[in-house]
Amino acid sequence: MEKHDEIKEEKKKPKKETKNITKEDMMKILDEKIKQLEESENDKLKEYEDKIKELEEKALRDKAEMINYRKRKDEEISRMLKYKDEELVSDMLTIIDTFESAIKMDDNNLTDEVSKFLSGFKMIYANLLGILEKYDVKAIDGNNKPFDPAYHQAVMTESCDMEPGMVIEILRKGYILKDKVLRPAMVKVSE
Repeated sequence: MEKHDEIKEEKKKPKKETKNITKEDMMKILDEKIKQLEESENDKLKEYEDKIKELEEKALRDKAEMINYRKRKDEEISRMLKYKDEELVSDMLTIIDTFESAIKMDDNNLTDEVSKFLSGFKMIYANLLGILEKYDVKAIDGNNKPFDPAYHQAVMTESCDMEPGMVIEILRKGYILKDKVLRPAMVKVSE
């Protein structure tokens, strides 16, 4: 009976189907697998190359952005340093205006007390003008010149024998710090 059981067991086991694969078929299968692997690798390589290109472009953009930031920062610092004295000089202008008004009172009589004070005022005024010059502050020249709204503020007009739009009189001096108008000159303009 044992033999009979063995035969039964063999019948129950699924039979392996063996296919006769030729050498050519095997080569075709291998070539196809190799081709698939190469395509897969090429796709991955292309994906990595695209990623590298994208990262290189981003690095270039970031570098350009940093260069532009530095330029803007340097320009801003340069501008700040160039006009750092603007507030101080602007505050000094009212003092200079006061000195100019006082000096206009001088009647060239050097014996009275007022003239003695005015000579001291003139020295202080001259020192203040020297300080302004040191900081590259210049008065706006406008007498007998065409009215320019960038440098002049017209507060009066007057009919006269000059052509229209000419500055007749400067009522209050204007000043320029380097190349920036601190205060436009108040002027009387011909009609």
